[in-house]
Amino acid sequence: MIPATATPRKPGDPARILFFADAGPSVGGGHVMRCLTLASALAAKGAVCGFIATAAAGAILDVFADTTVERVTATGDSAEALSAAAARWSAQAMVIDHYGFECGHEARLRDSVRPLLVIDDLRRRHDCDLVLDSNLGRTAADYPGLETLAGPTFALVRRDFAQRRDAAVARRALDQGPQRLLISLGLTDVGAITARVVDVLLPDLGERALDVVLGAAAPSLARLAPLSALDGRVRLHINTQDMPALTAEADLAIGAGGSSVWERCCLGLPALTLVLADNQRPNAQALDTAGAALTLEVDADDFEDQLRAVAGRLTADAALRQTMSKAATRLCDGHGAERVADRLLAIIETPA
Repeated sequence: MIPATATPRKPGDPARILFFADAGPSVGGGHVMRCLTLASALAAKGAVCGFIATAAAGAILDVFADTTVERVTATGDSAEALSAAAARWSAQAMVIDHYGFECGHEARLRDSVRPLLVIDDLRRRHDCDLVLDSNLGRTAADYPGLETLAGPTFALVRRDFAQRRDAAVARRALDQGPQRLLISLGLTDVGAITARVVDVLLPDLGERALDVVLGAAAPSLARLAPLSALDGRVRLHINTQDMPALTAEADLAIGAGGSSVWERCCLGLPALTLVLADNQRPNAQALDTAGAALTLEVDADDFEDQLRAVAGRLTADAALRQTMSKAATRLCDGHGAERVADRLLAIIETPA
């Protein structure tokens, strides 16, 4: 039933869906980015989407959110503060993508607004109406008793990637050799990992180009900005809006193990996935097992040596690149956000 404090939705009114996503130096910007992808899919179907804009999330929204996304203030991050914000904004549903927001918080939040969709990849306990976990190998059995959208069929990928899919996959089938390498290790560039990777690759780069994606506050910029000014092979893309084109035009990638893995899979891009956080490890290893990517642990004592060896292998082995591209393409078609949006809207439309 509709909670007493929720605003009933009138027939014909657009659904109003409020997002709360974590962000910051330790967790990066991936939670906000994948929520923006879902918000875009919902908006395309007529919904109105708002974001509770904490300071960290707000900085990402300032760069990447379009004008359809509304900003919503909250007095804190407790269930009670979110409930109050949802009531002021007349939300009919909420999406939570926040590791610090746990089952008990969800239960209290559902007293005032539902349906509640939780995006997770840690197999945590939840009290919600719908769970989304797009990690490879996940099933409904990982979230017993809950309706679950599991696996990369529901991966949140922007529709711009799906639109480039056919052309990118066809070009990769020809494989003229790797000329452009994409380095994309998260907007926050944890531990200045991007500069470490570029420094390893440079001695063996030859005439290849490096497209390096960074956030405006990335610590690696102190090293890479002057390098890019001197070396035309290193092209910096700061707070870029054009990841679909960069991904489609790349021949190889070195990327983080978060949700961007599905962008690369959608476009069949052979990739080396770097595990930058513990929560990235299971999915990265599953992709490796499936033959869709190779995986390295950044914390390994011999990380630089391993990176040099694996990058050299990917560059030299055309058959490996072809195998990886085909395996990656089979996993994700890029339409997951539309499927999730359809299901959430269907729940909202279902009479209480």
